[in-house]
Amino acid sequence: MGNTVLNTPLSFGCGKVMKNRFMLAPLTNRQSHEDGTLSEDEFHWLTMRAKGQFGLVMTCASNVQQNGQCWPGQLGIYDDKHIAGHRRLAEKIQEYGSLAVIQLHHGGMRSIEELMGEQPVCPSANEETNARAMSLEEVEQLREDFITAAIRAQEAGYDGVELHGAHGYILCQFLSSEINHREDQYGGSLENRSRLLFEIVEGVRAACGKEFMLGVRLSPERFGMKLSEVKIVAQQLIDSGKVDFLDISLWDVFKNSDETGEPLMETFTNLDRKGVPITVAGKIHSAEDVKKVLAAGIDFVSIGKSAILHHDFPEKVIEDDHFQTIETPVSRAYLRQEGLGETFIHYMAERWEGFVEG
Repeated sequence: MGNTVLNTPLSFGCGKVMKNRFMLAPLTNRQSHEDGTLSEDEFHWLTMRAKGQFGLVMTCASNVQQNGQCWPGQLGIYDDKHIAGHRRLAEKIQEYGSLAVIQLHHGGMRSIEELMGEQPVCPSANEETNARAMSLEEVEQLREDFITAAIRAQEAGYDGVELHGAHGYILCQFLSSEINHREDQYGGSLENRSRLLFEIVEGVRAACGKEFMLGVRLSPERFGMKLSEVKIVAQQLIDSGKVDFLDISLWDVFKNSDETGEPLMETFTNLDRKGVPITVAGKIHSAEDVKKVLAAGIDFVSIGKSAILHHDFPEKVIEDDHFQTIETPVSRAYLRQEGLGETFIHYMAERWEGFVEG
């Protein structure tokens, strides 16, 4: 596979075109203001990735309700006061020829009580996280707030949104039979547990129209997710004709499934995709890795840690068949040069052992 494939445009059902096969994965960076408005540091970090030729730049997980906040400095989209910052961000990302997409999120039981000043919520009461069960009215309000956040995103000029249905956050909590013990229409069977996700997809598509990009992020194998169920949900999302892409977070794109022993990627490349592009994320660190993933039948790659280390990872991979990311740990000065603010650098040092020197 030549590097021309990496640089080949990709068209989505909504009509948007991504100039190459590289997406910036949605990355927690804790850099925005306490009230959820965009900071200069977060603006700089994201727009530098657009400058580095990521074909699609996705924001960090942005909460659709104030009580869905999972970390300090989380970018918000739950209030109209957030729109001005998002408009500035989307415009600048698009100036570099990249698609600008915001990830819509609610932490559910993973939200932080101290930050919100209230008890976290969950599909069912969860003793471990001190989360209380949501009422039916609260579930319906959550659905409306995801849809309203998408409308705000469209008003701010984003090309589209991604629904965060992965990593044990609220939509994933509803999907999980281990976490969701509801006895109404949002619990029990997989059809019921996935109902909220599909209602939000329907609602966003109805409110924002067919030319607004809509993706869904899913993750198998953790937080009570069963690969067999995630596969069914992924196929149903494709069959709905309402989504433009699926973003599958695999933790490691080359690992085998704990459930089947088969390569995890194959589970998703073997779906009846009906032209819906799929991206995967997890330990893609070199030009060789990128080419292997695309050769396996994946349409575009989502880059996380490698994008933190190299704002221009796409450029480097397209130009050099043998490119590999710099070895970690790296210095704080190096990360500053790559566009990370002090808060983000501190988070990487605290959260990812062996990433930052000292």
